[in-house]
Amino acid sequence: MYSLLAFDLDDTLAPSKSPLPGRMARALRSLLNIHDVCVISGGTFDQFRGQLLANLDASDAQLARLHLMPTCGTRYMRYDAGQWHPVYVRDLTAEERDRAMAALEEEAKRLGLWESQAWGDILEDRGSQITFSALGQEAPLEAKKAWDPTGEKKEALRAAVAPRLPGLEVRSGGSTSVDITRKGVDKAYGIAELEKETGIPISQMLFVGDRLDEGGNDYPVTRLGIDTHAVADWQDTATFVESYVSLAEGNHE
Repeated sequence: MYSLLAFDLDDTLAPSKSPLPGRMARALRSLLNIHDVCVISGGTFDQFRGQLLANLDASDAQLARLHLMPTCGTRYMRYDAGQWHPVYVRDLTAEERDRAMAALEEEAKRLGLWESQAWGDILEDRGSQITFSALGQEAPLEAKKAWDPTGEKKEALRAAVAPRLPGLEVRSGGSTSVDITRKGVDKAYGIAELEKETGIPISQMLFVGDRLDEGGNDYPVTRLGIDTHAVADWQDTATFVESYVSLAEGNHE
């Protein structure tokens, strides 16, 4: 058994940009009764609120064991006295954000990847992260899956933007997104910071994600030597968590 389980959000705990399903919420509440849980994702804290917390229906005691790391751990949020408070916030400078947004828009248009029909903002300033979402933040799941099934479009944009931003990290994000942060900032950065802040050794953590394959946005955590469990979708995660909790409860009897 571990001291903390860490999870990706999109397509691991819930369908992309969609609310936490009831079965997953029940499984997470059971897990939070046992020990600490971290959720780390490229999304904003507002996305965490709408996608994760709104449907979790957790008690104060359960929320106190929940560690939220939006924008790949450049923000770290903990719950106390009925409110979510930042442990730290590490934003890009205004100049860095402006340069990143300009490079993404110019290169996307040059490559023919700037879509005329979008659902919401294509470019989003998340403070500590700039995100390009080819079809917009609110695009339906089927449209997102169909836009770049091989990942070639995202990689072409990433490769074009990266040389223009030598001081920043440019990487593929979700199914239609490219994310820009400071150099070295990815999910491995977030998990390493979590170890420092909590004192829980990485050897006592397990990371669960749907993109642990090389090139996937969960893959960077593997360089930490953290134990990992790969899942295909949120149903797979729910089955794993239910089994884990059942085993843990059996060990306590």
